[in-house]
Amino acid sequence: MSGPPPVGGDDRSRRESQIGSDASATQRFVRWVRTRVENVARIARWEVTKNAGGVDRRTVVVALLAVLGLGAMAPVAVSQGVALDQGIYRVGVVEEDPLYDPVSLDPTFRVQDPSESAVGAGDQEVLVVGPRVSQYADSTKGRAAVAELRSTVQRYNDGIMDGDDNQSAAFPVLVNLTYVERESQQVAVSQTRTVPIQTDEGGTGSGDGTAGDGGSGGGGEDTGGAAGSDGGTGGGSSDGAGAGSGDGGSGGDGEGTSAGTGSDGGTGDGAGGGDGSGDVTTPSEGSNVAGSSIGARLTGGSATGAPSDIAPPFPFQSLVLAFVFVLPLNFVIQAYGSTILSERINRRGELLLVAPVSRGDIIVGKTLPYFAAAVAVAAGITLVLQVGLGLGGSAISVLAVVPLAMLFLAATFLGAMFARSFKELTFVTVTITVSLTSYAFVPAIFTDVTPIALISPLTLVVRDLQGQAVGLGQFVFSTLPPTLTALVCFGLGAGLYREEDMFTQRPIPYKVLDALAGPIERRRSVALVTAVLLPFVLVAELVVAAFAYPLWQAEIPVGAIVVAVLIGLAVVEELAKSLHVYAGYAHSLFDDRLRTALVVGAFSGLGFFLAEKLTLIVRLADLQTLPVGQTLVGEQAAVGTGVPLAILLVALLLAPLALHVVTASISALGARRGRRSYVIALVVAVAVHVAYNLTVVSALVG
Repeated sequence: MSGPPPVGGDDRSRRESQIGSDASATQRFVRWVRTRVENVARIARWEVTKNAGGVDRRTVVVALLAVLGLGAMAPVAVSQGVALDQGIYRVGVVEEDPLYDPVSLDPTFRVQDPSESAVGAGDQEVLVVGPRVSQYADSTKGRAAVAELRSTVQRYNDGIMDGDDNQSAAFPVLVNLTYVERESQQVAVSQTRTVPIQTDEGGTGSGDGTAGDGGSGGGGEDTGGAAGSDGGTGGGSSDGAGAGSGDGGSGGDGEGTSAGTGSDGGTGDGAGGGDGSGDVTTPSEGSNVAGSSIGARLTGGSATGAPSDIAPPFPFQSLVLAFVFVLPLNFVIQAYGSTILSERINRRGELLLVAPVSRGDIIVGKTLPYFAAAVAVAAGITLVLQVGLGLGGSAISVLAVVPLAMLFLAATFLGAMFARSFKELTFVTVTITVSLTSYAFVPAIFTDVTPIALISPLTLVVRDLQGQAVGLGQFVFSTLPPTLTALVCFGLGAGLYREEDMFTQRPIPYKVLDALAGPIERRRSVALVTAVLLPFVLVAELVVAAFAYPLWQAEIPVGAIVVAVLIGLAVVEELAKSLHVYAGYAHSLFDDRLRTALVVGAFSGLGFFLAEKLTLIVRLADLQTLPVGQTLVGEQAAVGTGVPLAILLVALLLAPLALHVVTASISALGARRGRRSYVIALVVAVAVHVAYNLTVVSALVG
C-alpha cells in the first residue's frame, strides 16, 4: 500500500515539464532559424554562381574596369574643374616678373615670351612688363584676359596669406556669416549709388558704380595688376575714369578707384603707383594657391580673402554627394530584375518552387547578393570620401542607404513579377529609376536649404559627410517610410511568386490587381490591406510636398499651392483606400449587394484612419514650419488653435474617421459596378475629400 505523495511533488513535476517544454521550444526556434539561414545562404550562393542575371564573366570584367576607370578619373576631374577654358588666354611674361608665378599656376593662361608685335597682331592677349600689365589687346577677349588676370592674382595673394603661419596678421578681421531664408517679398532698390572711399592721403574719393566688390577701370590705357608683399593687387586705370567702388583705397595718380587686396591694404595703379610693386613670396609646396583642393572643390570648402569673394552657398556639394550614392543603385537593379524575369520566362524558377524551401527563403536568398553589393558600394564610397577627400562620415552614411537600397530592389522585384518580357521590364525599370531617383536625389540637393529635404534618406548621408549631427527623430523620419514601402513591395511580389502567377502571361494592370487581391480572404481583410498600403501613401505625400516647395519658393500664391497639394493628397489617399477594393470585385471576392459595398468601404476607411495616425511623425522633422508641411499634417495642425481639448479630440478623431469611411464607401459603390463606375466614383470621392480638407484648412487659417 503506497503512502501519500510527497508534499510539493506535483508542483515540481509541473515545473520540470514546463522547463522541458521551454527548452524544446527554444531548440525548435534555433533549429528553425538555422534552417532558414542555411536555405538563404544556399540560394544566395547559387544566385551568385549560376544565375547572376545571365551576365558572363567577360561582361563583368569590362564593367568592373569601367567603374574603376571612372573612379580613378573622378578625383582628377574634380581637381581640374571644368577645363573648357584651359589655355584660352595667352600672356607674355618672363620668369623674373612678379606676375609669372600666378600666371603659370593658373591653367587658364598660356605663358609665352613677351612681344608687343604679338599683341598687336592678336597672337597675345596680355603683355606683362615687371609688376604691371604693359599692354593688352583692344578686344573683348583682351579685356576679359585682364579681368581674369586680376582675379588670378587676387586668389594667388589669398593663397599666400592663407599659408602664412601668423593667420591673425594675414587675416586680421574674421567674419562669421549666417545665411537666413529671405522673405518672399519683392523689394525694389536702386542699382547704383555713390560710395565714399578713404584714400591713402586721408582724402575721400568717389566712384559712380555699383557698390560692392570693386570694378575694373573702364577706359584706361594701362591697367595695373601687380602683386606684392607691401601692396595689393592693382585694379584701377591710369587715365580713364573708374567704373566701380572697391574695398581698398584709391590708387596712385589715376582718377578711377581700384579694388586691391594685400597685406597692407594698399593698391597701385597702372601708371606707376610705387606701393603696388614688390617681390612676390613663393608659397610653400602643396599649399592651396591659385585654386583649391579636391575636397574644397567638391564640398565648397571655406572662403578667405576680400569681402568680394563672399557668395551665398550653392548646393553643389549636396548635388554631387547625392548623385554619387544613388547612381550605383540603378545599375544593381538592372541585374536583379533580369535574373527574376529570366526565371519566369525560362521556367528556371520552377525548380525552386518544388524545392523544400519557403517562398520567403527564395526571395531573401535571391535578393541578398544584390542588397549586399549595394550596401558594399555605399560603404566603399563613404570610405573614399572620408580618406581621399577628408570629409566626415560614420556608420550613419551606410545605414541611411540601406532602406533606399531595399526600396530600389523591392520595386524592381515587384516590377519583374509584373512584366511579361524583357521589353516590358525595360519600361518598368526605367519608370522605377526615374521615380525613385527623383524621390531620393532631388530633395537631398536642398539639404542645407530646407528641412523638407529630410524626406530623402540621402539627406542623412549628406549631413553626416558634412559633419552635421543627425538626430534619432530625423533618422526615423527619413528611413521609416522607404523601409515600410520596401517591405510592402516584397510582400505583394511574394503573393505572385507561385506557379499559377509566375508563368502566366497577363498584362501589367491585371497583374497589379492580382497582387492587390491576393491578401484579401474576407471582407475584414480589406482593412488590413488598406493599412499595409499606408507606406505608399506616406512616400507619395512626401513627394507631393517636395514638389510643392519650389512653387512656394517661386512666390506663387500660397493659396494656389495649398489647393494643388490638397488635390494631390486626396488622389493618393483615395487610390490607396479603393484600388484593392476594386481588385476584390474584379476577382469576384465580394458580392454586388449594396450592404456588402458599404461594409467593405467602412472597413477600408477604418483601416486607413487607424494607420494614418502614424503621419504624426511629420512633426519630428519640423515640417510644420512650412505651409506645405502644415497641409500635410492636416487636422493635426489644430493643436494651437485655442479650441477646448474635448472638442478638439472629437474633431481630430471622429471627423477624419467619418471622412475616410464615407469616401471609401463611395469608391466601393462604384467598384461593384465595373471599371467605368469605379473611375466616376473615385472622382466623386476625391472631390469630397478636397472639400473637407479645404474646409479644415480654411478654419485653421481663419
